[in-house]
Amino acid sequence: MSQDVLSAISTESVLYYIVTYRENFEGFDIIALLMWKGTEQQFKNNKLILRSIDLSSNQLIGEIPKEIENLIELVSLNLSSNHLTGKITSEIGRLTSLEFLDLSRNHLFGPIPSSLAQIDRLSLLNLSNNNLSGRIPIGTQLQSFVASSYEGNADLCGKPLDKNVREMKKPHTRNQKQTWRHKYVLFLNNIVDRITSLWR
Repeated sequence: MSQDVLSAISTESVLYYIVTYRENFEGFDIIALLMWKGTEQQFKNNKLILRSIDLSSNQLIGEIPKEIENLIELVSLNLSSNHLTGKITSEIGRLTSLEFLDLSRNHLFGPIPSSLAQIDRLSLLNLSNNNLSGRIPIGTQLQSFVASSYEGNADLCGKPLDKNVREMKKPHTRNQKQTWRHKYVLFLNNIVDRITSLWR
């Protein structure tokens, strides 16, 4: 996929543009709205006018295409409920116009990139039910979202989640202690059994 081509495979397709004029006709905005199912579409040189992508629940596989990060005017990106893998790259921070981001219910792994905290306009975020790990980057927007935005990532910690970094380490230590104690008890039982057998 080249940098200026957005392609997707998904029986009907609709592509239409909306032209909205600003107050006193001082300028206008062009918004490309895209809907497709069951066909392959290619759209060239639209990266400056493409504002919204919704490919949720399309059984998409593989990693998130890097070309999406070139759509610098993108306001809404919904890739939820697919089978996407790989990491969320730091280049997502280039999408400074992004207000809505939903990557939930995929198989994404690794840390949440700190560049995500630099997207000032982000008002809705959902990264739940993936395999993300590490600490949620510190940033005004990322801490302001509800905990459900991050839930379902067993190895993720930090605010607004209840668990912190120390709590993430405790279960592992506790399990190690329980394993050691279990072995010690078995060892003592074995010795007692042998001593008892000598008295018989």
